[in-house]
Amino acid sequence: MLTNIPEVKLGIIAVSRDCFIIDLSERRRSAIVSACAKDGLNIYECKTTVENEKDMLKAVDEVKAAGCNALVVFLGNFGPETPETLIAKNFDGPCMYVAAAEGDGDLINGRGDAYCGMLNCSYNLGMRHLKAFIPEYPVGTAEDIAKMIGEFKPIACALIGLSQLKIITFGPRPQDFFACNAPIKGLYEIGVEIEENSELDLLVAYKAHANDPRIPEVCEDMAREMGEGCYYPEMNQRMAQLELTLLDWAEAHKGSRQYVAFADKCWPAFPEAFGFEPCYVNSRLVSRGIPVSCEVDIYGALSEYIGMCVSGDTVTLLDINNSVPASIYEEDIKDKFDYQLTDTFMGFHCGNTPSCKLCSDRAVKYQLIQHRLLEPKDSEPDFTRGTLEGDIAASDITFYRLQCDSEGVLRAYIAQGEVLDVKTRSFGGIGVFAIPEMGRFYRHVLIQKRYPHHGAVAFGHYGKALFEVFKFLGVQDIAYNQPKGLPYPTENPWA
Repeated sequence: MLTNIPEVKLGIIAVSRDCFIIDLSERRRSAIVSACAKDGLNIYECKTTVENEKDMLKAVDEVKAAGCNALVVFLGNFGPETPETLIAKNFDGPCMYVAAAEGDGDLINGRGDAYCGMLNCSYNLGMRHLKAFIPEYPVGTAEDIAKMIGEFKPIACALIGLSQLKIITFGPRPQDFFACNAPIKGLYEIGVEIEENSELDLLVAYKAHANDPRIPEVCEDMAREMGEGCYYPEMNQRMAQLELTLLDWAEAHKGSRQYVAFADKCWPAFPEAFGFEPCYVNSRLVSRGIPVSCEVDIYGALSEYIGMCVSGDTVTLLDINNSVPASIYEEDIKDKFDYQLTDTFMGFHCGNTPSCKLCSDRAVKYQLIQHRLLEPKDSEPDFTRGTLEGDIAASDITFYRLQCDSEGVLRAYIAQGEVLDVKTRSFGGIGVFAIPEMGRFYRHVLIQKRYPHHGAVAFGHYGKALFEVFKFLGVQDIAYNQPKGLPYPTENPWA
């Protein structure tokens, strides 16, 4: 139910150098559209082939009228450098540039030289300071380019989403969680808006939703989701009230933007003031494509949103939390999985991971740490209830984060791995994670580059797309878990 991310509507415009045969570009364009159809990709074929600037204006108007919000500019032959690059300037959305490989005709009248044209196209884009997405190897057959378009679609989704995203916060960040604090300058640099509010603003709005007539319907939905015996019936009304408060706030405050994400303060005052922990409500919103990050982690919410767009699936935000005990490693991991102990760790948070990503015995419970801190010793949990707990189900994952550092510079990391089918024997929403060479990555990226303890998790391997999104956004430092034979700059060769 991801209703908070864009629907990408692709279009393709072919360009042609006027001293080449225009029919070559048009035939090759049509072949790409046919190849896309075979791959299940819907793409609008612009019938105006661009040879000059007037063609360019006509073609851009045509794809806009067709509702396209992402564009493939196809060099079917060498291509006209100025008009083809002005497409990116005049089209309001992400553009990918690709070029035709030879082989579908003779090399006299059927040669297009698009391999050469891509060089001048890139040069001209640079001179005009225009951003465009160019694949790793942007030259190919119709079938090759259809695959490139398929990979471009989730990247375009993230870029469109970010251009229309507002992050709404309720804060400030908890004391001693300065790691979640970061300059908002980086948001403006990538076109994301932010609205910062007080916890009191949320409390006032929450109280105004008492006796909201929609509450019973939300309570019924919560009961269906969790199943009998897996939630606190007496708390559902309070939690449903918060869910409606946040949804209404998003609708009323998105302003000129289409998409929203939340970064909310969830402790220490929240549970006592509201009467419950917000974690389960947060998990329900993120399952609909509305990230709600913990501890007012603005860049955590931003990272989650990017992952949703790229994966087309829900995500979570976890602490890179604790090491796996050697006893668990020896019993359940060694000789069963190809990982060293230092490749493993536990990702944890109080209860914000969507129920669809947890094992079947998941349930709404109470926050053990908050109970120790906020409620009388040995008492029954009261307002610290409301977390969604259980082991995270086994899955391929991508652990990643986009962060603005203390100097105002955007940087990112990406690491692919998996959640192992291993019992954690612990509490919270938690899983045993394994990432190749995690120990070195932990020391020479996460610690060395001073990343906070929160990381976003996408459920699948999406490193390739995330890398391209971060690169397009202008992030210069994109770290990853380097293989053993590739040392980090700060790694001691004698260690």
